[in-house]
Amino acid sequence: MKTVLLLIGLSAALASPIFGQSSVWKVSKAGKTIYLGGTCHILRASDFPLPNEFDKAYDSSEILVFEIDPAAALDPQFGMQLMMRSTYQDGRTLKTVLSEEAYNALAEQGKKSNLPIEVLNGIKPGMAVMMISIQELTKIGATNEGVDFYYHKQALEDGKTVLSLETIDFQIDLITEMGAGSESEFVLYSLQDLDRIKEFFDELIQAWRSGDMDTLEKMFVEDMKEHPKLYQDLLANRNANWLPQIKAMLETPETEFVLVGAGHLVGDDGLIELLKKDGHLIEQIVD
Repeated sequence: MKTVLLLIGLSAALASPIFGQSSVWKVSKAGKTIYLGGTCHILRASDFPLPNEFDKAYDSSEILVFEIDPAAALDPQFGMQLMMRSTYQDGRTLKTVLSEEAYNALAEQGKKSNLPIEVLNGIKPGMAVMMISIQELTKIGATNEGVDFYYHKQALEDGKTVLSLETIDFQIDLITEMGAGSESEFVLYSLQDLDRIKEFFDELIQAWRSGDMDTLEKMFVEDMKEHPKLYQDLLANRNANWLPQIKAMLETPETEFVLVGAGHLVGDDGLIELLKKDGHLIEQIVD
């Protein structure tokens, strides 16, 4: 589950507000400022309103920057390309690719999630795990309307510019090639904690709302480092690719608000530490 959450985001919430720090940061250098927000890509209706710090950063910015353009992700062409590239075209199946242990674990979880293994068998592991995870998220009331979609819609209404850090093709490759070369290990790792998804999300959202970066790091980064290729592909390499783009924003006259999954902010390879090491002043926003 933790692997897929880095792609589809952090979800679930506590209904009561939590005061203190936040997952929004002010980044400054040479008199120029941008904002960096750790997001939840998927939320439940009860998760709104969002923490006030996000609105403060939004109101102070002219440009919104997302991992990918949320509008592009909703385009039917995106879904068609994703499914086409997620399907084996060379005769392989999950049955032939996975170990017996991993295949049986996926089949058992698929049955619980109302996605029989017969439906999943021709699909690559990354997409199969994502489909199962989305089914489980749906059971706890999660939808596709998260922080990103919320502010994307707001930006369009307010006439603000929308940019992205990655292309649709890149993200499709990221999803469809997850676990390539170590498919069984990937599946077994990704299915961890699905049986306690609500409890995991409650703990996660409390850390997200309060800006508890130590807890977020423990829940995502420390665990994923035990699987170096996944860690590099999903977190470290992407953060390194985003860093020059974010630094370039500090040279524009406009103020940008960069919104990325909260897991990208934490740890030694997280954006916060990378920006600090590059001499930027980082301040956590407090309402």
